[in-house]
Amino acid sequence: MKVLVIGGGTGGLALAHGLLRAGIEVAVFERDALRTDGLHGYRVGIDPDGSRALHALLPTELYDTFVATRARDPKYFNMLTEDLKEVLSMELPPVTDPIASEKSISRMTMRQVLLTGLDDVVRYGKEFTRFEQRGDEVTAYFADGTTATGDLLVAADGAGSRVRRQYLPQAKMEETGIIAIAGKLPITAESTALVPPKVFEGISLIQAPRGVGCIVHVMEFQWDRDGHLKSGIGGNTEELIRQWPGLQFDNTRDYINWGLSATKEKIPANIMELTGRDLMDAALELTPGWHQNLRRLFELTDPGTCFPVNIRTSVPLEPWETTNVTLIGDAIHTMTPGRGVGANTALRDAVNLCRQLVEVRDGRSELIPAVREYEAKMIDYGFDAVLKSRAQMTSDDPAHKPVIGRVALAGMRTVMRTVNNVPPLKRRMRDSMLAYRGADREELELNL
Repeated sequence: MKVLVIGGGTGGLALAHGLLRAGIEVAVFERDALRTDGLHGYRVGIDPDGSRALHALLPTELYDTFVATRARDPKYFNMLTEDLKEVLSMELPPVTDPIASEKSISRMTMRQVLLTGLDDVVRYGKEFTRFEQRGDEVTAYFADGTTATGDLLVAADGAGSRVRRQYLPQAKMEETGIIAIAGKLPITAESTALVPPKVFEGISLIQAPRGVGCIVHVMEFQWDRDGHLKSGIGGNTEELIRQWPGLQFDNTRDYINWGLSATKEKIPANIMELTGRDLMDAALELTPGWHQNLRRLFELTDPGTCFPVNIRTSVPLEPWETTNVTLIGDAIHTMTPGRGVGANTALRDAVNLCRQLVEVRDGRSELIPAVREYEAKMIDYGFDAVLKSRAQMTSDDPAHKPVIGRVALAGMRTVMRTVNNVPPLKRRMRDSMLAYRGADREELELNL
């Protein structure tokens, strides 16, 4: 059995590791020409579900490297007003389990971790154009004139998936009516002083009038600006990072990351065409009454790190006839960042598909029934996550309305302040949030 994976994102690379360990031939075709190409976003939260999937798919030492290269663990989850007043602050439990725990990850760092050990698997500069199915085989065609033939083709090529457009033309994407602007700035004495200590040590959500929102993450790593290990790390963590070849390809350094979001009518019509300082100016125009420290964060942002995002989401599909083409991650269930589970759902796809292909390897299933079993489960949990994430991030939310929005915001703040001052309610809310992200589920296993 040979598996062709189109796209070298989180899900595709994790799947490749699992298949490689299982002795199943796999090739990943990546559009980027170099290992260091692409922006790949900034922070991603890998929840316990995602961590379990990675633990099942990656070689043990590489999983340990993934854990060692995470940013420092956030101590707080905060909700704030636009003038930096606390509405809610929940202390997060310290990490004691390297698997069943939440991790703050740089997307570029994670990409370099996942590329480690796949030198003979990933083909760079391969822009997918189309596929053809002939009997039991499927052939992928690329823009450079080359082809590849295998038994199964897996679309892992993201929200704009070309495989999906050809294979499932009935699959639709829809606008949420929300636009986001993201950027980052280095951690310096000045930028550190601009945020309260709990914000510096946590993950913070700002909800302001007119439905304008902002999320702020502070990311600190185990290495300094020159890429050298910081002092005092020691132990196995230091050894893992020193021996990790991916560090030479990773330009991630300590930073503050912010992301603003609002409905389209509040943002310049040409926002998707803007870059650099024009995006920083758009952020400032969107936040005229905000605290001067937040606005200063926007001003100090590295213009080259700014980018706009049109938040779109998949429309759930009815099951389709299973063949030797299938899909994982954003290629089939693009979701808003409203619940922060997109990457984790892609990892769940990867481990579930890998499990089914191991069944084929061991003669306990034929390929098509195995893929059908994977798709039946993926369609269920994947589109459930799509709908729940959309509910958290849509222009239909009353928060975006001029009058009712202010009433809704005031009501939400009142409730959250009450929770903030009643410890049992706060613990219950924190535990519910952690349970949703998989803190209480059992570890995944693969017989590789």
